[in-house]
Amino acid sequence: MRSLLFAMSLAALSVSGTAPHVATPPAAPHTVPPLDALFGRLAKAGSDAEARPIEDEILAMFLESGSASTDLLMTRAAAALAAGDMDTAQQLLAVVTKVDPDYAEGWHQRGKLQALSGDDEGAIVSLQKAVVLNPRQFAAMTELGGILVEYGDKRDALKILRKAQSLDPHFSDIDREVRQLSREVEGDRI
Repeated sequence: MRSLLFAMSLAALSVSGTAPHVATPPAAPHTVPPLDALFGRLAKAGSDAEARPIEDEILAMFLESGSASTDLLMTRAAAALAAGDMDTAQQLLAVVTKVDPDYAEGWHQRGKLQALSGDDEGAIVSLQKAVVLNPRQFAAMTELGGILVEYGDKRDALKILRKAQSLDPHFSDIDREVRQLSREVEGDRI
């Protein structure tokens, strides 16, 4: 599950070429901010296929940093990953989180790389930081939930996966995972 989610996020990072920030610009009076409008459309999506392009737009918005230096570092990290150089990508993402510690996507990408390299403890910390900075980062929540399941913390995994599911019920087989964990944690309801 983690490798699929990592590949999906890496593709989004590579395609966008920029590293967007979570913050959205202030909306004009009587308009819905773009990110809110996308989440509204996502909630109404009738199928996974209908939700996918909306998810992609949301994840691309999460990548927006608003900083040329952060964008450059994120682009170089994506290039290093594409070239198979995880060490360089990890170093670049560590710099991103140091120079722009409030940029949720830097923490998210760093957490995914830490998980891939076997640093689950570091991944948990980074993914938690990403979720604190961006409470709507459903991909980071799903990844964090997957790691928590692997470590046997099914109750906390269920909580975070339910939160992700409430944000995007179509993301990455989340319904199936929540149902399975619900049975394991809470038992079958009569």
